Amino acid sequence: MALTEADLARIAAAVDEDRLWRMHMEMAKFGATAKGGVCRECLTDEDNQARKLLIQWAHELRCTVAVDAIGNMFIRRPGTDPDAVPVATGSHLDSQPTGGKFDGAFGVLAGIEMLHALDAAEITTTRPVEVINFTNEEGGRFQPGVMGSQVYTRPEELERMLSAVGADGVILRDALAAFRAMAGPMEDRALNLPYAGFVEAHIEQAPMLEETGNTIGVVTGIQGSRKYQVTVTGEEAHSGTMPMRRRKDAVLAASTMVVGLHRMMEDPADLTRFNVGRFQAYPGAPSVVPGQVRFAIDFRCPDDALREGLGGQIAGLCQALAGPCDVQVDEIQRSETTPFDPGVMAMIRKAASRADAPSMDLLSGAGHDARNMTKLCPTGMVFVPCKDGVSHNEAESATAADLAAGARVVAQVVAEMAG
Repeated sequence: MALTEADLARIAAAVDEDRLWRMHMEMAKFGATAKGGVCRECLTDEDNQARKLLIQWAHELRCTVAVDAIGNMFIRRPGTDPDAVPVATGSHLDSQPTGGKFDGAFGVLAGIEMLHALDAAEITTTRPVEVINFTNEEGGRFQPGVMGSQVYTRPEELERMLSAVGADGVILRDALAAFRAMAGPMEDRALNLPYAGFVEAHIEQAPMLEETGNTIGVVTGIQGSRKYQVTVTGEEAHSGTMPMRRRKDAVLAASTMVVGLHRMMEDPADLTRFNVGRFQAYPGAPSVVPGQVRFAIDFRCPDDALREGLGGQIAGLCQALAGPCDVQVDEIQRSETTPFDPGVMAMIRKAASRADAPSMDLLSGAGHDARNMTKLCPTGMVFVPCKDGVSHNEAESATAADLAAGARVVAQVVAEMAG
């Protein structure tokens, strides 16, 4: 039986702005930094503490908690038909090393607030409703990012991802085992089980909503990306004795590559986004000529042809600029520009209108777990503003009112899809 307009309005009204804000502040204590942000990288002690609090909140709501083979967490509120395919919302609790309080966490906590609102509005859905906390969306400690949703939708990737070695030398498989031991008994969830619909809430991470005075972004899709790991191998030598002309300096070769790549990616239309966010030299001693450098490339562009053409030139340019060094370029992740479901977008627009929240359509430049969920079910995303568009930064900021508006939209859309 479909929910009425009155039911959906009652659900939206039951979203508690103060409670949602308190949950954000409680979660932000785990990995809190001196500058007001969080450092809560995947499956660290801080992330595990956040996960444990999420389990506590789920049990207080009389919901079950399950976990799958990559550590994704599933909080389920039952429906009247236990055999019906569920509807879900969610995001991630892990952060960048110098991240903010709202990136990812908002999507999970908006889902928890949705469960509170459904209870307060005395709504029983036909389908079960779930809130998902995906593992390793950020990809800071372990690469690649959006790992949890990728494995959930492509189980054949599981063993490769479990073998990922973190920047701290920890293997993901071992970090996941430590979380399971700390968390205690939970139901096991199989990978790739179906969903009837999925919607993810997130801060925009760009300034468009703020600049236009809109509260809700109806996300039309996510631009495509290609990510690479580059290893430049030279030869270690004493920096005080080895003549400059004889050196195989991996830093010199790698930095020449980075400059060359940036020049290649220059785009008058400003469509491309190119970044080298990790650059590590070994052995890292002041008086040793570096024998190896590893750097990571994050390249994004909404134009599929342009992204494929430029991406195909990366390895060749690195080889051409390697000088006396050797270079290996490995593409570790690739995604196409992904559109979201028109029907879900229409529901988001209607829900924003019911909540008196002005909305606009926009494309996401950042990747999100929702991209992978499009492989399983009708999917959409809801954006809310963040101050000055700042994200992946301890200064990241959002207002309680905007977060609540996003939660009201998500709660209505999930309830409507759940029946």
